[in-house]
Amino acid sequence: MTGAHWLLFFAAILAAWTALYAMALPADLRAAGRIYGAGFWESLCMVTPDAAGYARVTLMWALMSAAMMAPTALPALATYDELPAGNDKGFGALVAGYLLVWLGFSALAAGLQMALFAAELVSVFGDSRSGLLSAAFLALAGLYQFSPAKEVCLARCRAPLTFFFQHWDEGPWRNGLRLGLVCLGCCWALMLLAFVGGVMNLAFMGLATVIMVMEKLPDIGRPITGPLGILLLFGAVGMLVTTLI
Repeated sequence: MTGAHWLLFFAAILAAWTALYAMALPADLRAAGRIYGAGFWESLCMVTPDAAGYARVTLMWALMSAAMMAPTALPALATYDELPAGNDKGFGALVAGYLLVWLGFSALAAGLQMALFAAELVSVFGDSRSGLLSAAFLALAGLYQFSPAKEVCLARCRAPLTFFFQHWDEGPWRNGLRLGLVCLGCCWALMLLAFVGGVMNLAFMGLATVIMVMEKLPDIGRPITGPLGILLLFGAVGMLVTTLI
């Protein structure tokens, strides 16, 4: 793993995490927002349901996606780089295609956040204000852990050499798009747990990144996928019971 393209790749990941750290609010300021209400933060130009607000939220999700998902793609990218045609130019096209898919996800996630905000189901921070909504996201992520779609996508992520050989003739750009779609199929439900764990919550983002990286490793990922699903379903039931009591 040498070359200028790797230096740029890791620099981009570091820059994304640095930007997220700068944008994240400390816990005490989040608590102040809960005390003084949404109007306090809206007056400081935080998340608002208008076009400018949507653009900022999309950028935030794009940074989250880049910071969290690029590390999960490292095994696949390293495999591609070791192939004879995996030169700097091809590597750049592969990464660009991959990130384009996650940019599309970011736009959809931002739209969902703004819709939930308009419905008063999430706070100005993007955190769920509804126990039922949190339970629904946890249940969705837990059930998806056992879905055939998740299994197929994980199988491809865990065998990147086979994946690239199957689609090599399509070129690095389309391979990057395919890799992005497969990665999205693995991780979209876990990414949406940001509405439960806290959008722009660095602790949640760090933990989720580690989990998603581990899931894509063959020896480690297979044993944890099912138990993770069970844990998420238990969390959904616990959240539901707490909300209804």
